[in-house]
Amino acid sequence: MLSPIQQRLEDFRQQGRVQAGSLIISVFGDAVVPRGSRIWLGSLIRLLEPLDLNERLIRTSVFRLAKEEWLRSEPSGRRTDYLLAPSGQRRFEEASRHIYAASAPQWDRRWRLILLVGELSPKQREQLKRALFWQGFGVLGNDCFVHPGVDLTSAFDALIAEGLGEVLGKLKPLIAADTPYGSAASDLDMVHGAWNLDKLATVYADFVSAYQPALAQLRGDNSQEIDDESAFLLRILLIHDYRRLLLRDPELPEVLLPADWPGQKARQLCQEIYHRLLPGSERHLDRHFQLANGDTPESAVSVFARFRAADPLG
Repeated sequence: MLSPIQQRLEDFRQQGRVQAGSLIISVFGDAVVPRGSRIWLGSLIRLLEPLDLNERLIRTSVFRLAKEEWLRSEPSGRRTDYLLAPSGQRRFEEASRHIYAASAPQWDRRWRLILLVGELSPKQREQLKRALFWQGFGVLGNDCFVHPGVDLTSAFDALIAEGLGEVLGKLKPLIAADTPYGSAASDLDMVHGAWNLDKLATVYADFVSAYQPALAQLRGDNSQEIDDESAFLLRILLIHDYRRLLLRDPELPEVLLPADWPGQKARQLCQEIYHRLLPGSERHLDRHFQLANGDTPESAVSVFARFRAADPLG
């Protein structure tokens, strides 16, 4: 019988279809950025091979990410390093502020709006709606997208990265002023009109259910039996799943959320698992992370400060 951690890894391997590009993005953001934001392609392939991702799939996915300006290549002799492209760096920095925060951000009571002020084809409209959904925007009517706290410049940069640069001229960004005429009731009406909180709560609950057994194992007497490779693989899957979950979460202020909202429980679960996996996963990277010239860069101290304000291990 597999342990909870091995079962979680096996569940990933048994998926019918893996979005390798998205997983590679998670690897770069979590493991590559702290070591200088570059890695030899062969090293990346070796690190992900235990998840049953074959070399051809990883190469194809990396080439596609380079074409989409997430990554760029840099030859070194007969080998090639892959680095974050400038646009990829900006997107990682914005995402990291949300993923590794110890708590949800404070709300300034000013809604961020994107208004559609020009004509779009049905295909463009659907692409725009989907791209903004994955940034946590809700929809009011057909032509207004709303978010409680996103940086609108970063939101537009992300649209460009999604290949929607040509529609920006038909969008108008606005920040609603905080006035004494607003009320919690009207804000709640907006929330329920723009987002499906029941569906988002279910996604959070599923995340907690998927990783709670792994946390129980890490807290137990047999936690020392977890090898460094498994610690690294679970760390990547944890952040990958949590990152994708946060992408669709507008991180609404607590005052506008149900009393039993599972988002904070998911954040605390992720924080504790991450810190318990960190030592072993870093040892694995020290042994197997390589640049094209054969060097193994050290991890920045900042990786150990992630979630620090809520580190359960002190």
